[in-house]
Amino acid sequence: QVQLVESGGGLVQAGGSLRLSCVAYGYSFSMNAMGWYRQAPGKQRDRVALISSGGTTVYADSVKGRFAISRDNAKNTLYLEMNNLKPEDTAVYYCNSLPSATMNKDWGQGTQVTVSS
Repeated sequence: QVQLVESGGGLVQAGGSLRLSCVAYGYSFSMNAMGWYRQAPGKQRDRVALISSGGTTVYADSVKGRFAISRDNAKNTLYLEMNNLKPEDTAVYYCNSLPSATMNKDWGQGTQVTVSS
């Protein structure tokens, strides 16, 4: 059974930093491209960062230079380092494999990130 458990969110002031973690259970984590996604109130869920199985990364323009995605295949864990946070980064953050996200399935509970101005 596929399960994704996100953690590390919280309330920070603008300019602050957070590190999100996501532990994946139930599938071949190392073989999948993995991504971080976020959904703000009243908006659709968008991808913010993606990392291939080989470590190639891609970022949304809005987070380039501020966020860094990484993975530890030995721990089945995905990370998102977020620096210089802005109020517009406020959202629930989710991780998922690229295939599952494309099919809109296997989402976890997410972790709330709130950035105050």
